[in-house]
Amino acid sequence: MAEQKQKVVIIGGGISGLTAAYYLQKSISADRLPIEVQLIEASHRLGGKMQTVNRDGFIIERGPDSFLARKTSIIKLAKEVGMEDKLVPNSTGKSFVLVNEELYPIPGGAMMGIPTEIGPFITTGLISIPGKLRAAADLILPRSESGKDQSLGGFFRRRLGDELVDNLIEPLLSGIYAGDIDQLSLQSTFPQFYEVEQKYRSLIMGMKKSAPPKPKVIKENKTGGFLTFKTGLQSFAEAIEVKLAHQSILKGHRVEKISRVNRQYEIYLNNGEVLAADSIIAATPHKVTQAMFSDYSFFDPFKSVPSTSVATVALAFPEKAIKKDIDGTGFVVSRHNDYSITACTWTHKKWIHSAPKGKVLLRCYVGKAGDETIVDLSDDQIVKIVLDDLKKTMDITMNPDFFIVSRWKNAMPQYTVGHKQRLAKILEQMKKELPGVYLAGSSYGGVGVPDCINQGEAAVKQVLDFLKEAVQS
Repeated sequence: MAEQKQKVVIIGGGISGLTAAYYLQKSISADRLPIEVQLIEASHRLGGKMQTVNRDGFIIERGPDSFLARKTSIIKLAKEVGMEDKLVPNSTGKSFVLVNEELYPIPGGAMMGIPTEIGPFITTGLISIPGKLRAAADLILPRSESGKDQSLGGFFRRRLGDELVDNLIEPLLSGIYAGDIDQLSLQSTFPQFYEVEQKYRSLIMGMKKSAPPKPKVIKENKTGGFLTFKTGLQSFAEAIEVKLAHQSILKGHRVEKISRVNRQYEIYLNNGEVLAADSIIAATPHKVTQAMFSDYSFFDPFKSVPSTSVATVALAFPEKAIKKDIDGTGFVVSRHNDYSITACTWTHKKWIHSAPKGKVLLRCYVGKAGDETIVDLSDDQIVKIVLDDLKKTMDITMNPDFFIVSRWKNAMPQYTVGHKQRLAKILEQMKKELPGVYLAGSSYGGVGVPDCINQGEAAVKQVLDFLKEAVQS
């Protein structure tokens, strides 16, 4: 008599859900487990925000464009699905901050905006003398109150002063979350800064001491600390999908409701179909998760978690269109500028494979917490605004050969102060009332692609442990 199979349903086909499906199927195959997997995605494609446009020799990312090379979970998964040979590092070059209509190079030795070398910090025109003196107060200020969450902006303003935060730290950090650093949680975004302060008291001295030692012989290094796929991030998602059992993927179906019935779950789809599951991985945005589990009030805090809308604008030009060619890879914009763009990457310089020879590819970002209305404008209106901003710093004499505007509505979850504690309470209630249901994705434990991969892997381990216990009980 055949052993009855347990069923796991993964909801959401972004990188978290794809990762979970891949590693779960791998474990099932390796250990011959009697488990059936179903991956459900509401849209008609997998990969979530990983979307790439290939046009006229350009490789243009609509969503994320790279990841930190030191976050190795994505490299491991790339090897698993045969994409290791497609990994390429970024080219290095000067990065700038736009302050008061002028581009200033980011000072040498600045680690996420925190000065660790005296010389470059003293000589930069980015910060005034009073601002530099205020930042130096970090050397004598006491530690933060132990264990208490606080805003990212409040933490840095107390230690280093408003000017350094507004002109350097905020433009660098807020781009990661497209958020207001004065609202974002320190514990949930950059806990390492708090840990450095607690250990060394001074953030400046702590970052300096914890930095890796500089090599005695400095070699010219033209590659940086980021990686991407030369065929685009979408190709990575497609490579994972190819490894999945075709019959396990259900696209174009939206989950409307989930209920627990006895020791199983009933999953109601928008086409009227009802699926049964023994365990569930919800790799969905927090508001989607709350709507699916609307019968369970402990998910209600997700209703008030904000998400920011952003857009990316890719502009392709011939080289001759850019008369003022700046030596660097891009710039971020201080909030005290009359600009709509928040950053611009000279993509053809940062990622050599992204543009044909003799061509220029610029990628600009618009939209941030408290200033999202631009995302709702037409493509032509957004492009005009972006070009007007760019022409203030670059001498652009021609219209682009083409442009691609990508809107991401409510796509950037904001880890506001207390996020970690709120999430812990929800997870504790899930353990009691919804055993076998797990969360993964950018709304919960990190927004970067590697962070989402880590969460997908962790959810698989939780599912396998839960199913093993269920069989034994």
